[in-house]
Amino acid sequence: MSDRSERVILVDDHDTAVGTADKLEAHRTGALHRAFSVFVQNRRGEMLLQRRARDKYHSGGLWSNACCSHPRPGEPTDAAARHRLREEMGFTCPVDRVAALTYRAEVGGGLVEHEYDHLFVARWDGVPSPDPTEVEDWRWIALAELRAELDRTPERFTYWFRVAFRQLDAAGHLTDPVGRVA
Repeated sequence: MSDRSERVILVDDHDTAVGTADKLEAHRTGALHRAFSVFVQNRRGEMLLQRRARDKYHSGGLWSNACCSHPRPGEPTDAAARHRLREEMGFTCPVDRVAALTYRAEVGGGLVEHEYDHLFVARWDGVPSPDPTEVEDWRWIALAELRAELDRTPERFTYWFRVAFRQLDAAGHLTDPVGRVA
């Protein structure tokens, strides 16, 4: 299903569904809709990042978390997170919802991300096999190196990644190489 034909779940400030909309139209109007972001770490505590394909309808070529998308109408958010992780990165693993945030950001091309974003963390070790129409590149990165890179060059990362990473990091949802809270 192409980005332009998908529907998203419109929500209120408490994540109560209030309808659906065409995905691209929701991003043109800035309508608040449900989303999710999956953050994957390996046993060494490194985080899996993906660089969005350059021809994505927004934020192409920017680094982001392992997977982010929108549940389809009627689809549980955790199931959507696992499903899209498999579609985008070529693997699946258990995901745990640990937080949520609401944000609004202009992302270029007259589009606005206004999302109630469910944040999931996961543990997985391996080599992803990403879909090249979704993902241009990927890498594992140590948290200390990622924090420094975010401070030096935040413009290389998607808006939602910057906001969500800082929230997860501050709340202790990310771990260092030996499993202690960072």
